[in-house]
Amino acid sequence: MIGAGAAWSSGVAPALVAAVRARIGGSAGAAPDDDAALRAAVAAAVRDAGTVLGPADLERTVRDVHDELFGAGPLQRWLDDPAVTDVLVNGPDDIWVERSGRLSRASTRFASAGDVRALAVRLAAAGGQRLDDAAPTVDARLPDGTRLHAVLPPLGGACTLISLRVVRPRPFTLDELEASGTVAPAVAPVLRALVAARATVLVSGATGSGKTTMLASLLSLVPPDERIVVIEESGELQPEHPHVVRLVTRRANVDGAGSVGLPELVRQALRMRPDRIVLGECRGAEVRDVLAALNTGHEGGFATVHANAASDVPARLEALGSLAGLSRDALAAQAASAVDAVLHLRRAGPGRTMRHLEEVAVVRRAPDGSLEVVPALRSTAGGGVERGAGWAELARRLGDAAPTRDLGGVG
Repeated sequence: MIGAGAAWSSGVAPALVAAVRARIGGSAGAAPDDDAALRAAVAAAVRDAGTVLGPADLERTVRDVHDELFGAGPLQRWLDDPAVTDVLVNGPDDIWVERSGRLSRASTRFASAGDVRALAVRLAAAGGQRLDDAAPTVDARLPDGTRLHAVLPPLGGACTLISLRVVRPRPFTLDELEASGTVAPAVAPVLRALVAARATVLVSGATGSGKTTMLASLLSLVPPDERIVVIEESGELQPEHPHVVRLVTRRANVDGAGSVGLPELVRQALRMRPDRIVLGECRGAEVRDVLAALNTGHEGGFATVHANAASDVPARLEALGSLAGLSRDALAAQAASAVDAVLHLRRAGPGRTMRHLEEVAVVRRAPDGSLEVVPALRSTAGGGVERGAGWAELARRLGDAAPTRDLGGVG
């Protein structure tokens, strides 16, 4: 009987899910958003099993079955929570959720490690990727925008490891970032000026510091008559803009052929009449192609890069440049010519729950020829902002787009 059998992590018996799947598969098929078809299939499966459900129980069952067939199973309830940014599975009963910047253990559990693996494999397939013993890791973007990363045993231990990062369906506006404390009020006009002046900007920070969120907000400020070409590995950026073209990398097939990496996509983007070239994350040899593109008249571009501090960006770029065969001097010459500013984000506060724009800096060559990043604006305790040695240079680069009013709160 459908109501019997082993406990299911979401509260729905596997037999019911199987019966609904058979009904949907035996008909014309149901899309994830085809609520009527799914409700009818669930009602019929329950009726055939001789079970009677009231309206409330039926709706709850329909929702649970939907999550098992089309969503993230027992994890879907957390992904639907607007305050949740990450869901992390370390084992069947070791699940963590980051809500409002704080990690806490969730009450959700899976029946077995096999269930965790089965979910990871299904989610990978939904993201157009394979996950099996021959390809034991996956990094994919799910249809709803959620980013999936999974690692199968034994690489990750005894149980499949799943990391889900929620992508906000609508990007934060700059006003919202200012209201939340991510951007100081005195810095917001400078960010708008950077976009208006077509400055080339690197957004730096550690994992989870808010780089993608900041970049999406800035891209939403780009004039609507400009064409933005976004190059990414997993398609996370969702700017509020009418003309965005997305290029996404492709992994090799089972024969090891057909892969298309970031460097190739950067070269293809140049042929697509871009007004703004955006690299979602600069993390390898593609830095050579990006800097070359930005040095051929393509102003106003953006990229993100991992770094512990704005002052560490030169070392990070040099490390990436070495992967592409660029010498230190060549990298410094290219970067100083192409990049105007660095925006560095950091997580701070109790439990590192607060994401904020810590520094706005300019990029230039030092007297010894090396690349250096010089602070122009830096956040201070209490929400204030102080000017640094690079402020005058930044103001010159902004030109007519520079804020005309006095930047309140800037020392």
